[in-house]
Amino acid sequence: MTRLGTDHSAEPQPLHTRAADDLKFIRETMERAGSFTGVPGKGWVAIGATALAAAYLASTRTTPEAWLAVWLGEAALALVVGSWALARKARAVDMPLFRGAGWRFLISLAPPFVAAAILTIAFYRSPQLAALPGVWLILFGAGVMTAGTFSVRVVPLTGLCFMLIGTAALFAPADWGDAFMAAGFGGLHIVFGLIIARKYGG
Repeated sequence: MTRLGTDHSAEPQPLHTRAADDLKFIRETMERAGSFTGVPGKGWVAIGATALAAAYLASTRTTPEAWLAVWLGEAALALVVGSWALARKARAVDMPLFRGAGWRFLISLAPPFVAAAILTIAFYRSPQLAALPGVWLILFGAGVMTAGTFSVRVVPLTGLCFMLIGTAALFAPADWGDAFMAAGFGGLHIVFGLIIARKYGG
């Protein structure tokens, strides 16, 4: 029999349990606030579509110079489309690009992209031109994966998939390069772009 005025159904939580719950809430809130959610899903789909067209066009070129020109043109187009879509999505979600999580996302992309540009020049001047699809895919994936630590979870997963396809491309026959480029820069951009657009908007 319980005494009048007492309620044993609601036992007070121990102090350490409440503190752990509070810390978990604070950590999750900070993670959400520090995540860059401005990755443009629709922009990725558009880049994927142009990459599929570039892969077909590059496969019909008969000289290394013409092949490389197609992919460099695609890289320039992807940069323009991606930059425009990124800025548009960042404005839509009110997430500044040049400070906070947005800036950390961008600055994490830069080193692998610079490395890809340097290796492209070096490989063009050597007999290793056929290795470029694997190198491009791996370095692009590395950039997306590291930058993705400041974004939603699907972004680093995308980067990992690029790296896996790039690794396969390095060990596959040289004439499969455009197929791997289509699978990576085309297929992965479209698939993950649609996922991002559906789950995170834009």
